[in-house]
Amino acid sequence: MADQNFVDYVKIYCRSGNGGNGSVHLHRDKLTAKGGPDGGDGGRGGHIILKGNRNTWTLLQFKYKKHNKAAHGGNGTGDHCSGLTGEDIILEVPLGVTIKDADTGKIIKEITEHDEEYILVPGGRGGKGNAHFKTSTNQTPRYAQTGQEGIEGWWIIELKVLADVGLVGFPNAGKSTLLSVITAAKPKIANYPFTTLIPNLGIVQYRDNQSFVVADIPGIIENAHAGKGLGHRFLRHIERNASLLFLIPCDSDDIVKEYKILLNELKMYNEELLDKRRILAITKSDLIDDELKEMISVDLPNDLPIVFISSVAHQGLDKLKDMLWKEINAELV
Repeated sequence: MADQNFVDYVKIYCRSGNGGNGSVHLHRDKLTAKGGPDGGDGGRGGHIILKGNRNTWTLLQFKYKKHNKAAHGGNGTGDHCSGLTGEDIILEVPLGVTIKDADTGKIIKEITEHDEEYILVPGGRGGKGNAHFKTSTNQTPRYAQTGQEGIEGWWIIELKVLADVGLVGFPNAGKSTLLSVITAAKPKIANYPFTTLIPNLGIVQYRDNQSFVVADIPGIIENAHAGKGLGHRFLRHIERNASLLFLIPCDSDDIVKEYKILLNELKMYNEELLDKRRILAITKSDLIDDELKEMISVDLPNDLPIVFISSVAHQGLDKLKDMLWKEINAELV
């Protein structure tokens, strides 16, 4: 997926349709000179509806069409005929989107199921015709309700990538390289920080024709939880990953310190992220021998699985896949 085609944050304007006016009408035909009221109701205004679509992966469509206005309901007519309902606008969104009120920032809804629908902006109610207002003391009411006006405003839609495994690490930790090796994904790879500015998804083919999805999350830096380095834009994608794979290069100045910084950034952003299953992979391990691996292992945390890998030399990748598969399916056993 090209960088310019992946959009994970949009602000859109929506306006639902006005309800149609009720009709003021008295029945007349060749046999009835002075009939009773028969004004029909106005039609409902069109809704703005969000619909989940598992085949959509980006909010790109809203980048070029930010204004959405539903049709108005039709006015009622005589002979108890109701006005037409205004045509609804259905906006298809990827699974994993969060909808917020643009003014308050309050989360309104999350769409997580295919074909799940949510009325974001309801259309205005149609007005009642004069037939509804007939009483014993007022046989021919000459008034009806006007239609309710539609609702308008701005809403924010944020996409959180859905994946079985999320790759977590500092910039240049080797996340994109790993993704390109174990999947068919072709992320941008270069030897400078923040090469990856959008999440990249790849499907890992496992044994017996089974597979799982891996997401390359853009690199996290210290104080990302406070928004530094587009931290909020990056961290929210981790929320939808079932498990997390931490990647730290073997030539890091302090592997344990880097791991603790990453863990703390997740905790400060959303403490629930610490409940996800985790694996620690020491990357670029083709640069060190077995003796150095043993020395490094002594200081590593013992509360999660650890594996030494090299994406370039294809070392430890089968073991890594086995570990990931085990963690993904741990709750199913």
